[in-house]
Amino acid sequence: MDKRNKAVTDSAAPPLRTWVEHSIAHIQFDRPEVLNAINVPMAKAFHAACKRISDDTSVRAVVISGKGRAFLAGGDVVAMVDTPVTTSQELIRYMHGGIEILSSLGCPVIASLQGSVAGGGLGVALACDIAIAEENTRFSVAYLKIGACADCSTSWGLPRVVGLRNALRIALLGDTVSAEEALNLGLISRVVKAGELATETQKIAEKLAREAPLAVASLKRLFRQSFDHNLHDQLTAESEAFLTCAATEDFKEGISAFLEKRAPNYQGR
Repeated sequence: MDKRNKAVTDSAAPPLRTWVEHSIAHIQFDRPEVLNAINVPMAKAFHAACKRISDDTSVRAVVISGKGRAFLAGGDVVAMVDTPVTTSQELIRYMHGGIEILSSLGCPVIASLQGSVAGGGLGVALACDIAIAEENTRFSVAYLKIGACADCSTSWGLPRVVGLRNALRIALLGDTVSAEEALNLGLISRVVKAGELATETQKIAEKLAREAPLAVASLKRLFRQSFDHNLHDQLTAESEAFLTCAATEDFKEGISAFLEKRAPNYQGR
């Protein structure tokens, strides 16, 4: 991971760029000529980038984006023609590994979306904590168009976010969902005007990067595990997490800053 304050092409994987700037890690898919369709090199680079970010304790927020006219237009169908099973296995192995890492990160992950968000691209977006979309963005599951079902966590994330009926409608009928409908369904967090996506994404990433990292990690974990807990177990988990936060230096700093009417300076301890 390059930590100089500039973007660099990952020398091991040209289809994807990673950089860290002011504690914000960026992963940018970089195959704009094919709408960032996922091939095996991109999948491997994505997994490697997620792993590097998970090992970097200086990172306090992550932004996932796509270069050009699309976020991710799903898998590269052309790359699957000659060896459909082998290529699919490789794509799934690395994309799924990266998505699992993304979902388990303690820091917040932001999807910055434009153009096409389809197939596996939708799965990546669903794995993020916050999704910001430009007003021209279109979402689709699209798997049935090539005689496939689902991957990249779409079958897990979509029903949880939009409900089972809406998820099945979108997947079975092949409906293309506009940014406005996606916002109404809860599929995304915010819609921004064309040309404002990068600026608005950066503002949100900077805000999140200023929060207490241990508290953010606990909050994410509580919300994500709540689907698997009954009320009693979730209340127990909340109690334990809150008391753990209360014992941190950041909690003391947060209280002091609140009482002194100033911005807190969290150190992650």
